[in-house]
Amino acid sequence: MASQGAQNGRHFSKASAISWLWRQLSRWPLTRLWRVASVLGPLVYRFNKRERQVTERNLNVVYPRLSVLERKSLAQHSLRHSTATMLELGHAWMAEPHKVEASILAVYGRDKLDSARSDGRGVIVLAPHFGNWEVLNFWLSSHFPFTAMYEPPKITALDPVIRHGRERMGANLVPTNPRGVAALLKALKRSEAIGILPDQEPDWGSGVFAPFFGREAYTATLLPKLVARTQARVVTGVALRLPGKGFEIHFLEADERVYSDDDVQSATGVNASVEDAIALEPAQYQWEYKRYRKVVQEQQKLVNFRDYRIY
Repeated sequence: MASQGAQNGRHFSKASAISWLWRQLSRWPLTRLWRVASVLGPLVYRFNKRERQVTERNLNVVYPRLSVLERKSLAQHSLRHSTATMLELGHAWMAEPHKVEASILAVYGRDKLDSARSDGRGVIVLAPHFGNWEVLNFWLSSHFPFTAMYEPPKITALDPVIRHGRERMGANLVPTNPRGVAALLKALKRSEAIGILPDQEPDWGSGVFAPFFGREAYTATLLPKLVARTQARVVTGVALRLPGKGFEIHFLEADERVYSDDDVQSATGVNASVEDAIALEPAQYQWEYKRYRKVVQEQQKLVNFRDYRIY
């Protein structure tokens, strides 16, 4: 019990320090945050072996035609943007709402959401880990009834801080379980908007393998179930960073295959939609995530499935 209490105390202290830092950074202009990211990003690349290696291995798969130097440069820029995203969390979650709204310099494709809702249809926003997805959440929940799934952080003491930041403009956060899926369905049937993370690897049994930049990636199958039961429209949404200046919100038409009732076809369409968003600026995608962690050979229960992994 004493050990558990000490651990809880450490978590609380860590959460307090992180929350304090976010609060301080929320007062900084985006120009200064980008400058800090420009200093810290190269340090992350040099000293964080895990982030560097995963980023570079993903880029080797995705952009094999680039030279080694081009991929290295892209990896460095990617980690710089990922660092900026972390520094900007205070801006998205804690800065005065008018300040965050003012940092969104343009919105492209809003008509896709408005037209779907005017037709009595809900909208599923595929929100990949690109640019600053928390700014996207801020904008969506500011302008539409918006529901998204939420999984509490590993540092449980941070849960109320993060939850408040994401819900403060009216977003409805629901758990990543059947109860949460039911809430998503209800929101879509009310012609509202919901958000789905299309590039997060699901647990076994909740996905299928589908190509992502030419390599099979285990992809969630929640989308076709939601579309089949609600006839919702699907768009891809991102908040593109304009370094030191602000953000542009882009809503893109999803690949038509997302509407297929075949899980593999739908998942292929989801991944193609993410690829289209990444094409806006590849350096702004979170390449340090192990998107190809699961492999087909593991599902087939081959004894040497580890030989097929890239991580």
